Amino acid sequence: MPAADSPATEAACVLLDALVTLGVRHLVVSPGSRSQALALAAAELERQQRITLHVRLDERSAGFTALGIGRETRTPAAVICTSGTAVANLLPAVLEAHHSGVPMIVLTADRPPELRGVGANQTTDQPGLFGSATRLAVDAPVPEGSVREFRDLAVRAFVASAGQSVQGVTHLNLPFREPLAGAIP
Repeated sequence: MPAADSPATEAACVLLDALVTLGVRHLVVSPGSRSQALALAAAELERQQRITLHVRLDERSAGFTALGIGRETRTPAAVICTSGTAVANLLPAVLEAHHSGVPMIVLTADRPPELRGVGANQTTDQPGLFGSATRLAVDAPVPEGSVREFRDLAVRAFVASAGQSVQGVTHLNLPFREPLAGAIP
């Protein structure tokens, strides 16, 4: 695969490709600027007819769409949202999935560590936001150079969410630096 002109885009493509290879068939996107690499990678997967893409402008609706898909299919849908307070709107669906044992993978775009806690507008401390309602929660590294580790993150998230005996929610918090998106590799 050729390198993308944006590490965020390359990481998003690797991550989502791996999730689809593992069995994710539905991606629910609530678009925003910080998550554009994930949204564009999802759109490309839909163009390739590998997934069904659901776009929901409201994060709460996106979370419950993913919950419903997981409940019906017993396979996790991945819900994608941008950074900041948008992430908190997923909490009701995450809690419902947790209490019901429904598989769901939450992918939240975030600011890189150097832009956290600096008093900027709309910042939220996203890592660990869902607390004990997740079976796995990872604050991923900022993509730089090789993005092979994002394939491994996808495997960890899918296995934890779609477990053999217990299913539930996994959360991958994905910090991206500028440029937030580029050409799909």
